[in-house]
Amino acid sequence: MKIRVSALLIAAAAGIAAPECAIAQGPTFDSSLMARPGGAGSSLGAAPGSGANTLGNSPGAGANSLAPPPTPGVFGGRPGTSTTRVSPSITTPNGMEGANAPTGGIAAPRPQPTPPVARYGSLELVETDDEGPPSGLTLDQAIDRAVRDNLDLRSKFMEVPQAQADILNASLRANPVFYADGQLVPYGNYSRARAGGPTQYDVNISYPLDLSRKRKARVVYANTAKQVIEAQYQDAVRMRIDDVYAAFVDVLDARQTLRFSRKSVDGLTTLLQKTELLYKRDQATRADVSRVSVQLSQAQVGLLDAEEMLRQKKRSLGTLLNLPPQEAEQIEVRGSIDDDVEGLPPENELISAALAVRPDLVSYRLGVQSAEANVRLQRANRFSDVYVLYQPYTFQNNQPYGIKSATSWALGVTVPLPVYNRNQGGIERARMNVTQTQIELASLQRQVITDVQQAIKEYEVTRRMVHRIREELLPNAMRVRDDTYRLYIGGEVNVIIYLNEQKNFNDTVKQYTDTVVRHRRSMLALNTVLAQRMLP
Repeated sequence: MKIRVSALLIAAAAGIAAPECAIAQGPTFDSSLMARPGGAGSSLGAAPGSGANTLGNSPGAGANSLAPPPTPGVFGGRPGTSTTRVSPSITTPNGMEGANAPTGGIAAPRPQPTPPVARYGSLELVETDDEGPPSGLTLDQAIDRAVRDNLDLRSKFMEVPQAQADILNASLRANPVFYADGQLVPYGNYSRARAGGPTQYDVNISYPLDLSRKRKARVVYANTAKQVIEAQYQDAVRMRIDDVYAAFVDVLDARQTLRFSRKSVDGLTTLLQKTELLYKRDQATRADVSRVSVQLSQAQVGLLDAEEMLRQKKRSLGTLLNLPPQEAEQIEVRGSIDDDVEGLPPENELISAALAVRPDLVSYRLGVQSAEANVRLQRANRFSDVYVLYQPYTFQNNQPYGIKSATSWALGVTVPLPVYNRNQGGIERARMNVTQTQIELASLQRQVITDVQQAIKEYEVTRRMVHRIREELLPNAMRVRDDTYRLYIGGEVNVIIYLNEQKNFNDTVKQYTDTVVRHRRSMLALNTVLAQRMLP
């Protein structure tokens, strides 16, 4: 049995010493994601309940910024008067080690992709400036409700009071330590023949003095970290408003598609009646009637699809507004996809406005200040606290020697000498983090300028496209279609020729509507990159 136990211990030790040789079931997922929820390489974001920052990593935050440099567990190595038993961990109250210590920076926001527009057909051009019922939900009302009630924003907002709690935690002072002991207690009794002692009983209080002002530096750093998080939350609001923009225009687009679909059914119903009348006059064939009937059936199917598409877009908008699906389907929006803006301010003014107020840029500027505050904190962490010891009561038992016992007091100080550990690595890392954040800020500034320029170009190009299609292509396509319709009613051409011209007109109308919607999206995208409501 002893041999077997020894063999098992040797095998276990070999497995520990050479883990690469062990054969066992390994993790079936990336275990690094467990160590750092929402960290780099994770597509899952912050793990629920993990306490990770849901707004992303804060710009300018260094690793373990609020933690003191590593120090021994207890200063002093012998019992007796004037020796503190205080752990240096009390200089960071309530476990501040590692708080507010994300690394890296948030990425620049990416533009939202434009969703594809559903296919539709029409026989008449529907006016695009019909804004809907006067009591309908406007874009401004949708934005206000999303900012107030959106659950994702509510969750992200909780990062702000948590940052305030970090400030409170950073401002806490170290607690004094009470210590009592008995020393030189004999095994048995002391006597003149067995001299020793005398037995001593001590009561002392140790209080740390933060001479390098680490607490003040922690508070300053925690305040700058809160300012960064507030800017990050503002950027989260900006991106959520951009989602509302996209969802609102989707509803407008789907409503316009439904209008076209209804026009298509009405027009094809009228065309079928006239084609049947021509058939009775022997001016059309049974095949002509069948072709129009098939077109009408397809239009009716398209109408059903358009109705469901509008309900889906309303439900998507309702999700952003925190509305239940049944209530979201009843939303009636008021808005137009037409552009009634006369023109934009100069490009340089728009760029200056974006650089001044974009909250992601603001968060990086504050991140630079936070990184600099972290440097000051790491410099303060070079020196450990000085411990002042006050021992008001010491009792020495002299009874075994037949003499009177004595009481006394003591005063001492413990000063850690910064010979080897002056937090050199933490200071250097904090300095590098300042440079890194400044580089990220410069990169984001260039990206913002590019975003504004591209948004302006998209707005100008789509506006010219809308104007050209409305003024040139649509009138020509409508003229050709109407002329062909008159020829068809007069019996000069068959229904196939007319339906082909109608299809060409439908394609032109679709191109026009798609371009108008694209232009409307470009207006709202410009608002997003500017972080302000420049266009309605």
